[in-house]
Amino acid sequence: MRGDADASFTLPDDAATARAGAALATALGGGMVVTLSGDLGAGKTTLVRAALRARGIAGAIKSPSYTLVEHYRTSSLYFYHLDFYRFADSGEWETAGLAECFRDDAVCMIEWPERVASLLPAADLALTLALPSHGEGRVLTAHASTEEGRRCVAAIAQALTPAAAAR
Repeated sequence: MRGDADASFTLPDDAATARAGAALATALGGGMVVTLSGDLGAGKTTLVRAALRARGIAGAIKSPSYTLVEHYRTSSLYFYHLDFYRFADSGEWETAGLAECFRDDAVCMIEWPERVASLLPAADLALTLALPSHGEGRVLTAHASTEEGRRCVAAIAQALTPAAAAR
């Protein structure tokens, strides 16, 4: 598959969101940037927590809303979970010193990327979680701009097939 790729998935509940996050974890590799957009309560942190759990992180996995970044080490990779919700303007990026998180041996998963969009490296995968106007669940939209991002989308799609959901 060449060029950018888009896909959309219906996540009827938190269990489906967790399956998507766990599947995403299997395809993540060093140097990847994944952005997560969506309204408050749409499931961004739920998805990241599931990805980190699938990579073997035990114990508390906190939202980085107040600390800006939480970091985790799994085997040969660092995971940085960044959250820019509290940024009033993109200039705060410079003083936060977060550019050092973007390395070849790290995966950066970023909530509220639009707050510093022009300063971030290009995302391999841009995820948007949206709550439907009626009913339960959420919709996950994925936009992959690299081969690594497309592998993530394929892993999520495989995990969310009806046969996988029945497991």
